This record gives sequence, C-alpha cells and structure tokens, in this order.
Amino acid sequence: MTDPTEAIHFGTDGWRATLDTFTDERVRIVAQGVADYLREIGADAPVVVGYDARASSPGFAESVADVLTANGFDAILPERDCPTPVAVWSVVDRDCAGAVVLSASHNPPEYNGIKYFPGDGAPAMPEVTDRIEANLAEPTSLPEGEHGVVVRDDLVTPHTEAVTDLVASLGFAPTDADGTLDLSGVTVAYDAMHGSGRGVTDAALEAAGADVVRLRCADDPEFGGGAPEPSESNLHAMTDRVVAGDADIGVANDGDADRIAVATPAGYLGENRFFAATYDALLEGDSGPAVRTVSTTFLIDRIAEAHGERVIETAVGFKWVADAMGEHDALMGGEESGGFSIRGHVREKDGVLMALLACAVEAAEPYDERIERIEAEHGGIVADKLSVDCPDSEKARVIDELEDVIPDDVAGVEVERTVTVDGFKLLCADGSWLLVRPSGTEPKLRVYAEASTQARVEAVLDAGRELVAPLV
Repeated sequence: MTDPTEAIHFGTDGWRATLDTFTDERVRIVAQGVADYLREIGADAPVVVGYDARASSPGFAESVADVLTANGFDAILPERDCPTPVAVWSVVDRDCAGAVVLSASHNPPEYNGIKYFPGDGAPAMPEVTDRIEANLAEPTSLPEGEHGVVVRDDLVTPHTEAVTDLVASLGFAPTDADGTLDLSGVTVAYDAMHGSGRGVTDAALEAAGADVVRLRCADDPEFGGGAPEPSESNLHAMTDRVVAGDADIGVANDGDADRIAVATPAGYLGENRFFAATYDALLEGDSGPAVRTVSTTFLIDRIAEAHGERVIETAVGFKWVADAMGEHDALMGGEESGGFSIRGHVREKDGVLMALLACAVEAAEPYDERIERIEAEHGGIVADKLSVDCPDSEKARVIDELEDVIPDDVAGVEVERTVTVDGFKLLCADGSWLLVRPSGTEPKLRVYAEASTQARVEAVLDAGRELVAPLV
C-alpha cells in the first residue's frame, strides 16, 4: 500500500496539489503534523483555521478543525471564506498559536493547498515546515473530555479596521478631520476574480469613501472557468475600465487576496513599478530599507539609494522577504509576483491592505505621474519572464549543472557578476540581468530578465532559454 505521506511536501508556499492527490485523508495527516508540532513547542492557545472560496475548502477546513480539537486545541474558523491575510492577522490579534489556511492561491479550481503560519504572523520558515513534515501521521485523539472546541467568528471586520487605520497613519494618506482614511473622490475598479477578496477588499475601499466599480465579485468556486491569477492577460476588463476613464485606478486580488495587481489610466502598471512607486510614496513620510526578492526590479535599489536607504535581496518566496523585514525593520517588502507588506503590519503579504494603500498613493499623486518622475530620475525598466518545463525531480540536477555552463556574456553583453541567492542571476555590464531559478510551486524553471529596453529583455530571455534547454 502507498504511504499517503509521500505525496505531501511543503514548498515555497505550503503544499498544493490537484484534488486527486489533495485528499481529506492527507489534509487530516497534515493537521496531525501541525498538532504534534504545536505540542512539541509547548503551545496551547487556539489555532485559526482559514479557507478560500474553492468548493472543497470549507470541508477541508472543518477536517483540520476536527483533528486540532481532537488533539486538545481550540479552533477559530471565520464566518465565511476569507483572505489568507485576514486569518494570519487574526493569529497575532488574538494571541493564537498559529494558523492553518486551506488555499491554492492563484491555481485553478481543481487544486487546493494548505499553509501553516506561526504565532508571529509571518510565513513558516523551513525549520518549522520540516518539523511538521517529520510529524506527518494518521490522526490521533485525546479522551473526549480533553477535546478543544470550534468557534466561528467574524475575522474580517477587525482586520479591515486595522489596515484602514494603518494606511490612515501614513503621512501622505488623505484623511478627514478625525484622522480617518478618506478616499472620497477616488473611483476604483475592483476585480476580485471570484476569490476571497469579494465583499472584503471592495467593502473596505467603499467604507473609506471610495466609489467602487465591482468586477467578478460574485461567489463562484470555479472562478469563472479560469484561474484566479491577477496577471496582465487576465485583467483586461479591469484595465480597460481605467484606461477608458471609468475609474481612476484598478485593483485586483488573487484567489486568496494576499496579492495585488494594479491598473492606471496608462494601462496595466506591473508589480515592479507598483513596488517602486509605493515605496517612493512611503519614503515621503518615513524612512527604512526595502526588502525585495532576487527576481524583483533594481529600480527599488535606485530609489532607496537616492533616499540614503538600502535594499536587502532575498530568495523568491515571501517567507524570505518576511524574515528579512523583521531582521532589518524594513519599511516595505515585496516580490514581483505581487505580494507586499509594510512596517506596522504582520509580516505576511496582504492584498486588502495594499489595495487601500494603492488608492491612498493614487489620491496623493497619481501613479502615472509618480512613475514618470521616478523614471526620469532613475531610468526606465522593462522586465519579463518565461517558464521552461522541468520535473521537480530534475530541478536540483539542472541547477547544479547550470553552474558549469555560466557564460561570460548574455546576448553579447559581458557578465560582470553572478548572484546565487536563488538559482543563478547574471548581472551584465549594461545594467541588464538574467535570472534562472527553479519554481517552488510548479514543475518548471523560471527565467527572468530586466533591462532598459524591450529588445534587450527579449534578447536576454532568449539567451536564458538557450542556456537552460540543453540541460532539461
């Protein structure tokens, strides 16, 4: 008989799989691993169990709660599916032992996933998930009199109030006479992509005074037949509304609303420019370094340097960003895939918070004007990426072999330095760069490029594909 634990592995952002593998039996095994880990570290506080809008998620969440309560832990479930950051923030707000969240984020509806967050409200580091994996086992139970209880509660309202107050406290944010965030005069096209941000992000924006044009805010566990991935190609309706003048800014969340994408009257903004412009705005009233992943734009570095600040570069995965934010007291941290957080909040990416922040930045100075000013001072950027199929079992071999074939130039431009924070990042003499790294969520290698022109980016990506292809 096949060992059901063999299919379970925590990657960059928890364990995800299609529903033929992601079964109730395996979910309960993970829950037992969490319970045993919490017992090992002496935790006895309640555990938040969150879940996203997938049809399978509520049932899986109830199974996790069953196992936790059978092991003596109280479980707090939201009244409905909710954004991952809502569950994580609630851990800190309620002084809980941790959170288990059922979500496959931006993956299509035939997937689900499970993530664990410790009591500090930051993503679990490998030393934690390794211990949970080591504890994977069939569920056990204490005597019935020692069981915990399941409580359903409103987790959304306290989180919304907290993130609204945080944005209002920023020096550039528009507020009324009472110091309350005031987004009146801002019209937002909000696309929930049928995910857990519906009725949460849009409601928070409206409560702050914004006029909200709602897109894909109906409850649809099939996500309209696609994947709730807030990429440019999936957000044409939102972007078109803003370009046409029906809204000042467009904001979209992914399936569990921990990430954000933004559109302006000039079109889809892109996460790199959003990060740069938002960090620039935060620096108007505060100070502090930025944390970015190795795949994120160097434009952040130029802005930081102009303000006498520094940038900390991490591997891809928000857990690494969160860890560095804590160590360096960063003002903002993020990654090019759209996950961001700021000082004063839990160290987990939060698409609800960032939606409010984006609208506050837009109200203070439109993103298009800010970007034009930034690029006039620091130079423009063009960034792109592609994927190359690679089985998970082959990724380590390919990366090891890549070390032996690192070229002296990329598409005719000398490689000045190689960074090995995550895969191989080749920094070229003209300021362009090429990054090759293994995906932590899919059987693929990622190839990234940044340069000052589209032509150079395309040449760098082609060179990256040619570099990797013979090894796969």
